[in-house]
Parts: sequence; structure tokens; C-alpha cells
Amino acid sequence: MSHSPAQVQAPRPAEETPLLSGKRAASLVAVLVVAVLSYQLNATMISPALPDIAKSLGVSSAAASQVSSLFFLAGAILGIALGRWSDFIGRRRVLLIVLTVLAVGTLLCMFAPNLGFLLVGRVLQGSSSAAFQLAYIVLSETLPAKLFGTTLGIITAVNGGVGGVDGYIGGLLTEHFGFRSIFVVVFAVGLIGLAGVALVVPKGKPASTTGKMDWAGAATLSIALICLTYFVSQGSESGWLAPVTLLFALGAVVAFLVFVWVEKHNATPLIALHHLRSRQVWPVLATTVLTLTGVFAVINFTVVLLSQGDKPGFGMSASTSALLFLMPAALIGVGAAPLAGWLAGKHGWLRILRTGLVLSILALAAVVVFAFNIWAVAALIAFLGFAYNGLVLTTVNGLGVLLSPRDAPAALPGLNGASFGIGASLGIGIVAPFVSLGTSEGYVTALWISGAITLLALITSMFIAPREGQSI
Repeated sequence: MSHSPAQVQAPRPAEETPLLSGKRAASLVAVLVVAVLSYQLNATMISPALPDIAKSLGVSSAAASQVSSLFFLAGAILGIALGRWSDFIGRRRVLLIVLTVLAVGTLLCMFAPNLGFLLVGRVLQGSSSAAFQLAYIVLSETLPAKLFGTTLGIITAVNGGVGGVDGYIGGLLTEHFGFRSIFVVVFAVGLIGLAGVALVVPKGKPASTTGKMDWAGAATLSIALICLTYFVSQGSESGWLAPVTLLFALGAVVAFLVFVWVEKHNATPLIALHHLRSRQVWPVLATTVLTLTGVFAVINFTVVLLSQGDKPGFGMSASTSALLFLMPAALIGVGAAPLAGWLAGKHGWLRILRTGLVLSILALAAVVVFAFNIWAVAALIAFLGFAYNGLVLTTVNGLGVLLSPRDAPAALPGLNGASFGIGASLGIGIVAPFVSLGTSEGYVTALWISGAITLLALITSMFIAPREGQSI
């Protein structure tokens, strides 16, 4: 018997604690918001501080950029392993471990005497990326189905930052107190989140009562993702056929083949290969990667460089560009994400996802047509705050939870979280050679490529299918 979309509920472990409602549900959501905010502030507030980090530690801007790149890479990798680990030892316990590691990493960043110590701290901080996937799963396992969509949207909204204000505050803190002051704020938020999780999040029971964590699978998949990430970065920097680029490509392929072998011979794999081949898993991952590859690069790279570049660009300052193009989309996304979750619960997750993708494609096509009209581009990017930040990102996160295998509830959310970082890196790497030309033809070509990739995301979303007896 199939269920209406509003009745869809993610699988819950047997003999789980009763579903929460009222004040207890509100308290849980509030605590999870603080927990994920500790990661998001690390992602957004540090960007304006990169020049100060380079100056204070006596390193180049390129070296200082590792402060962000390693943070995101560590988040993508650790998010997969930590999320799956929670199937064996419980969500609450892993959340506590994640936030404790975050606190240690933040202290290391706060007092780092050189770049090396700072980077170690940033890798430790990156583990807090798992808080998002863990929060989604906790919501699905502890709240009624009618609340799941809206509350997932609230958590997803945090993933876009605090309406763009957090980056601005990071700049002010750096300007008046230096970059270390940002880590003081992050440390305080992390401690509040740690205390809240300890007091509010139900203990629950592990989803897997037999077997053990597949650390070998997590390690080999992590190596594959690291090689893939550096393949993209080296390809855009040194050329796609450069020896070092091809070496990373080979490393990614070999590591993935080893991962497949490990999964075949493990009783409790990171994710069983038959699940990876199913229409509940691979199309979700492909849709996420392609969507991020297409749209993320437009909002956070192509349009940013277009706005700050000389003619045919708009010649704006960095702050003016952020206020006109980044902040409106972020603010709209904050409101649109909970609405998207509510709509998905009422009308179906796949329908809202595909609606968001169609609207995003239309917006990208219009950006190509009006690429050098400042106000048209600003309006269209703001519209993507609704279509992309709201509808698409909320629904792909929700589908990652709802379609995850019953025997590994955290597997797909973890892999889906990593797909966000992979897609963002791929998108920038693919269009960077065209955008860097600084010509009208270069910008337009980059925008067309992004639109075409987003169209592929819509096509792959058509392959997503619910499990038997499930309606999404």
C-alpha cells in the first residue's frame, strides 16, 4: 500500500524512542540549528579573513587559501565516515564526538603559531560537516512526518549561511580584532551546541545492531575523493592533460576500484554495491553533483568575477558585489528552504525537486541572455535563491534521508553531503578557464556550460524512484 507524500516517513530503527512534538520538538530543532551553525560559521566567516591570515602568518594568499579548501575537503570526507559510524554507535554519541573535535580544532586555530597548526585545526573543524547529515537523520527518526519537511528546510537554510550577514560580521571582526577573533565566536557557538546536544537530543538506539563500521571502505573512498578533488583543481590550474593532473585521475580510479573490492568482501559495507546501483541512490547522487556543478559555479564564481571585473564586467568592489548578488539569494534561501520542505511533504519531494530544477534552468538561460545587464542579473540570481537555495537544495537533502537504504540509514545522507563539495569544485574547475579570459564570449560560454549541466541534473532526477510501497 503506498502512502501520500504527506505521510512519507524515513525509516526508523526498531524500538526507537517515541516521536517528539510540541516544545520538545522545538527544542530539538533549535539545538540542531546551533550544532550545524558551528560548522556553517566556520565556512562563511573565515572567507573575508584570508588576507589577514596570510599577512599575520607571513604566507602567500595561495597558501592561505588552503584554510578554506582543506576545511571543505575534510568535511566531505569525514561526513561520509562519521555519518555511517552513527548507524553503529548512535546519532547523539557521534554528534557529541563531532562537536568535541570541533572545539579542539577551534582552540588549535585560535592559538596557531603558524599555518601548519592552523591547517590541522581546520581539518579537525571540518569534521563538523557531519552535523548536517546527522541533524537530518535525527529529525527523520524523532519527529512526525508532517514536521520533517519543514524542519529539514530550516536546517538546510542554515547551510546557506545566516542570510549573508555572517560573512560581513567575519570581515568586521577581522578588521577590528584580527582573524583569531572569529574562532572565539565559533568556539562559543560550538560549546552551546555541545551542551544542547547532550541535554536535548534523545539517546535512541543504533540503527545497526550487528557488524561493525567499515573503516577500510571509508578510507579507500576518501582517497578516491581526495584524488578527484585535486584532479579538478590541478586540471583547471595546470591543464587537464598535465602529468600531475593525470596522476590524480589515475589515483581516483585505482582507489575507487579498491573501494569496490572492499565493499564486496565486507559483511557491513559503507554502502552495499547493489544499493549504489539502485534508482534510490545513484540518481540522487548524480543529481546533487550535477546541480552543484551547474548552479553553484554561476552564483559563487562566474557572476562574482563578472561583477568585479573590468568591461565587459560591472567593475564593482567586493563588498558591493556581495551585497547585490550574494546576500539577496542567501536571504531568500533562508525563507524559501522551510517553505520548500513543507511543500515537498504536501505535494511530493520529487515534484518539488524537478520544479526547482526547471525554474533554475530557466533562470540560468535568462542570465545568459541578459548577462551584461546588471539589474537583470541581480534579479535572476535573487530568484535562484528561491529556486535553487530553497526548492532544490532542500529536496535533494530530504531525498538523501528518505531514500537511504534501510540497513544503512546514514549512508546516502553522508555520500550526498560529499556530493555537494564535489559538485562545487567541479563546477568552478570546468568554467574557470572561460571566466578567466575576462571577455564577453568567455563569460557567456561559462554560463551556457553551467546551464547545460543543470539540464543534465534535471534528466538524472527523472531516474530517481521510490522504494516499493513508498510514495515521494
